[in-house]
Amino acid sequence: MIRPMQTDAVPRPRLVIFDLDGVVYRGDRAVSGAPELIARLRRAGVLVRFATNNSMLSPDDFVYRLRRLGIAASAGEMVTSTTATIDYLRRHLPEVRRILAVGEDGLCAMLRGAGYEVDAAADVLTDEPDGAPLAGTYDAVVAGLDLRFSFRSLAAAQAAILGGARFVATNADGRYPTRHGFLPGAGSMVAAIGVAAGVEPIVIGKPQPGMFQAILETTGVAGEEALVVGDNPDADIVAAHRAGIRCALVLTGVAEAATADTLTAERRPDLVVDDPRALAVLFDEWLS
Repeated sequence: MIRPMQTDAVPRPRLVIFDLDGVVYRGDRAVSGAPELIARLRRAGVLVRFATNNSMLSPDDFVYRLRRLGIAASAGEMVTSTTATIDYLRRHLPEVRRILAVGEDGLCAMLRGAGYEVDAAADVLTDEPDGAPLAGTYDAVVAGLDLRFSFRSLAAAQAAILGGARFVATNADGRYPTRHGFLPGAGSMVAAIGVAAGVEPIVIGKPQPGMFQAILETTGVAGEEALVVGDNPDADIVAAHRAGIRCALVLTGVAEAATADTLTAERRPDLVVDDPRALAVLFDEWLS
């Protein structure tokens, strides 16, 4: 089912930007209809890009995951909250060299590949937690989703921030969808660190518009000629509006059908669709 939520009709886009978790796949399974929709767009000459707040994997890792699901993709079509964070550090915090990372191996590897000296918070405190030795050691704490997150990680991040490190969050998603339901997102860890250190983070990923703006710049497509397909009103939809891009909310991830009609202001999408198969019906009208 397709439900228009705004009075203006959504025109045929030249570019479609897909979120991943909850839109293209949940866990290790493709969302029904997503591979077919993406293939249909490519055949019609519509540009396809992917933008994810997930900081655990590199663009190459995401490409491998998509290809295993039968979805063609390349690393150049992928923007992640980690690539956006690296870009932010280079542009706005050039003095940062040593980073304490709260995140998975993919986050640490990408930061190291960008030239930073990186320690994983989960590995720093091996004895009884004592934050004093970390004061002044790091220039920044970069936090994302960390499956090893623990009291020791929290204590290490707190000590580094209280010792003068800047606090940067790849994203602030409270939860993310899997095949079997929801798991805590990076925002859960970011919130704990913020409370412990008494410092608000610099949040890089969605709902900030930078990831979408970067895609518009690299493709040369204007915002009014693009469409974002996302599942999270607080992240995907808000970021799309802030970037000047129309947006479709699919009910296969974070958003629920019962509350979709109550969304307001920046959280209100242009379209609500049950799943990618329903969205394909609209694209068939545009592309026929």
